[in-house]
Amino acid sequence: MKVYTKTGDKGTTALFGGTRVPKHHIRIESYGTIDELNSHIGLIRDQEIDQLYKNTLVHIQDRLFTVGAILATDPKKATLKSGKDRLNIPKISNEDIERLEKEMDQMEASLPPMTHFVLPGGHQTVSFCHIARTVCRRAERLASHLNDLEPFQPETLMYINRLSDYLFVLARKLSHDLQAEEIKWIPQKDS
Repeated sequence: MKVYTKTGDKGTTALFGGTRVPKHHIRIESYGTIDELNSHIGLIRDQEIDQLYKNTLVHIQDRLFTVGAILATDPKKATLKSGKDRLNIPKISNEDIERLEKEMDQMEASLPPMTHFVLPGGHQTVSFCHIARTVCRRAERLASHLNDLEPFQPETLMYINRLSDYLFVLARKLSHDLQAEEIKWIPQKDS
């Protein structure tokens, strides 16, 4: 199978199910941003971090492929004539969301409580987490807009939301593990 098909040369692409839409369609923006997020998470996984985090990130990357597939499916063609789902893979589950929550709870147990916002940075690996977190938030905004127009599985949107929280906590935990300075944001006072 060739990588290039030339079918998108006029600015359209096919959704899962065959419907062609412009490449700037909100559905394409949504799953394209999930793909971008997945690449940033791969960058975090490539850093010198604990194997536990790497294993969790591999699982997250797998789930993001599922999120992308859900977002790439035309809702009008989501069900086959046989009545089966066109997307024949496990969807995002409450267990997926709970896994992120459990991971966050475990990391937070060893961290000092937050008293202020923190400035992103302190170590390259931590910065990669913050970049992934902000890409995740953008993906969430786009997916939320898409969901307003064409609703999809609620757990998918919940997962994206929880993932941005996870990436923030991971950034804090890696700051702690790497002994990187966490700079608190303390607003300046008017003089």
